[in-house]
Formats: sequence, structure tokens, C-alpha cells
Amino acid sequence: MNSKEIIKQAEKAISKQFEIIDEIRDYNQEKVLQAFCDNKVAPEHFYTVSGYGHDDLGRFVLDKVFAQVFKAEKAIVRIHFVSGTHTLACALFGNLKHGDKLLSVAGTPYDTMQEVIGTMGDEETKNSSLIGNGVLYDEVPLINNSEIDFEGIKNKVDDSTTMVLIQRSKGYSTRKSLTIDVIEKICKIVKSKNPNCICFVDNCYGEFVEEKEPLEVGADLIGGSLIKNPGGGIVEAGGYIAGKEIYVNRAANRLTAPGIGDEGGAMFNQHRLIFQGLFMAPSVVSDAVKGAVLAAKIFDEIGYNSLPKYDEKRTDIIQNITFGKAVLLEQFCRTIQSLSPVNSYVTPIPEYVPGYEDKIIMAGGTFIEGSTIELSADGPLRPPYVAYMQGGLTYAHVKIALKKFLDKINETKD
Repeated sequence: MNSKEIIKQAEKAISKQFEIIDEIRDYNQEKVLQAFCDNKVAPEHFYTVSGYGHDDLGRFVLDKVFAQVFKAEKAIVRIHFVSGTHTLACALFGNLKHGDKLLSVAGTPYDTMQEVIGTMGDEETKNSSLIGNGVLYDEVPLINNSEIDFEGIKNKVDDSTTMVLIQRSKGYSTRKSLTIDVIEKICKIVKSKNPNCICFVDNCYGEFVEEKEPLEVGADLIGGSLIKNPGGGIVEAGGYIAGKEIYVNRAANRLTAPGIGDEGGAMFNQHRLIFQGLFMAPSVVSDAVKGAVLAAKIFDEIGYNSLPKYDEKRTDIIQNITFGKAVLLEQFCRTIQSLSPVNSYVTPIPEYVPGYEDKIIMAGGTFIEGSTIELSADGPLRPPYVAYMQGGLTYAHVKIALKKFLDKINETKD
């Protein structure tokens, strides 16, 4: 069967999943639109200020819109967050001090967060980490490296636990990403053991994939990157933190300085892009999720283990594809790169990347460097050689890339 026919049959089989994704898109689009209307977003909110960034009306309204969308008491949306990891680090360092205890409840966090915490990295990095600053750390291992250990969480959370870290997406692991229902169950367990414990959710890759967001089911604080889901593929940099006002304020003090908090920081004429990116995000995320569902169906059909399965509930935009061999992982990433709108002629090679222990191969010919709401694929060069495919500004782009990879597999067989 040729690649075109494989895709055509797969699309017929996943039509029900696409209907569900469309319903979620429509719900989230209306939610975002309502936030724009309620906060009276206007052209004057696209203007910028310079210097200290004082009295920035656009920045103020942008924070209000994000807060309403994510059902938060307060939000800060800033281009000054250099990455998702930096955003999360500000939330952690802002709310944890010497002697406080952080508990990761979804196993070991992904590689870059381990350096922030202090369980990985060279001596200098560890000295600057949470542990290096006197924060205590523990984690609840997963059951069979896959499932959340709810009983383990119940046993480890006590009065000494200041914050639990809930990583929604899987990172470079093969565990399941955490649905909103699972996050709700975690939060209920934590609060039953320690009502004062901060439930902090790393929301990267998860925004707008479901109808609800973590703050609606008991989380106190969330954070994420604007070059992932909520930026709609057009925001050039930045991140957001949202949740209870006291915790957001503390994170803002860490980003800037005590006494400045969220009141400073020129946004360098980025307001309009961030407003527009947020408005586009539900539809862009929807297309990315559809692409992931199609990939799941196709790779299962041709004999590769792919998670989540095409008919499983989705909570992020990431699709795991286990190739079992380094050469196949590299071939897949190179195919994605060859069909990227930017740098299609570049050949990705595995290399060491700051924050990661293993060599990483990355395919991402994106308009925004490092954007993972745009179609990209990457993975560490370690068994079982899993590709992490994410993004796709349009469903059609993902389909074209998958067709090309199927053609390459068929050529190899011939």
C-alpha cells in the first residue's frame, strides 16, 4: 500500500477523534475570545513603552487576559523569560527558600529541570541550584516507570512539604503525560495531607489541549513557554506564570527584583504578537494535536510503538515514536528537517546540548528558534531511541512530513 493510501485510510479511522479535538478547539476559542472582550483589548494595548517599562497599559491588560483564560487570580506574561525552564525556575526560586522542601510527584523531572533542582550538572551549576541554595528535594517514583503512584504521594506529602512539582508533559521519558483528571487527583491528595502545600504545575505543551486547565482543578500555580502552545506560533520569546496572586508576585520578584515585581520591564513592541498569538493558539494547538493523532495511527499500522495511542485522551501535543534503533530515529528527524519551511537543506546530527546528559538530535526548521508548537522532532541518542514529535502550525504540514517518511520507508524496503 502506498503512503497516500495509508494516510487516507488512517484519516477515516480517526475521524471520531478529530471531532472531539474540534469541540475542544471551539470551547477554548470562545474562552479566549471572551477574555479579550471582557478586558476591552484595543489598539492602544499594542503600543510599547521604553526604559523601565513603567505604566505599560498593554502589559497590564495582557496579564489580565491571561489570568482570565487560565482562571487565575493573577498572571505575568513577559518576553523576559528566556525559556520554559527559566519561567519555571522563577516560580520555584520565588516560592522556595532555604529549608523548604520540594517534592516531584511524577517521578524524575526532565533533564533541564534536574539542573535547576540540583540533581544534575557540574559543580558550578549545582551551587546555583535549588539544592545548592538549601532547598530540600525528594521525588515520588513512577510505578513501572509509567503510572503515577498516588499512594506514594499520600505517604510522602506531610507538613514539611512546601511545594509539589507536577510535570504535566512527559519530557524525554516514556511515561504517560498527566491529564487534567490525574492532576486534579494529585492536588486533592496533596491538599488532604497539607492544605498549605503549593501545587505547582509545569504546564508546558499542555495549554488548550483539554477544555480545563490545572488551576481549575486545584493547582495553585502554573507556568509555561510562549514559544509553545499559548504563543500560537508567532510569539518570538517569553513565558507566563499564573495562579494565586501571592505566588505569582513572588515569582515576579524573582524575575525582576523585590520592589519591582511585575511593574517593570519594557516589552519591546511585542504586545500585539502576544495578544494575537494567544488568540490563534486554540486553533494552532488543535491542528498540532490532529497531526499527533494521525502519526500515532500511522506508526501503529506500520509496526512501531507509538504513545499515546490514536484513540487515547490527549493532554499535550507530544507524540512518542519508539524506533528501537538510532539510525531510524536519525532518519525520522532528518525527514522532518528536510520538510521544514526554514533550513530544509540542513542535516541534523546528534550533539550534546546544555542541560542534557546524552547527545540529542533535533529537527526544527522553525520560524521562531526552538519553537515546539511548530513541527519539530527530537530525541536523546539512548535506548529505546524514542522520537518526540510535537507541533505543527497546520495539520497539512504534519501530513506532508508523515507521507515523506512513509515514502522513505517504502524505498528502503524496495
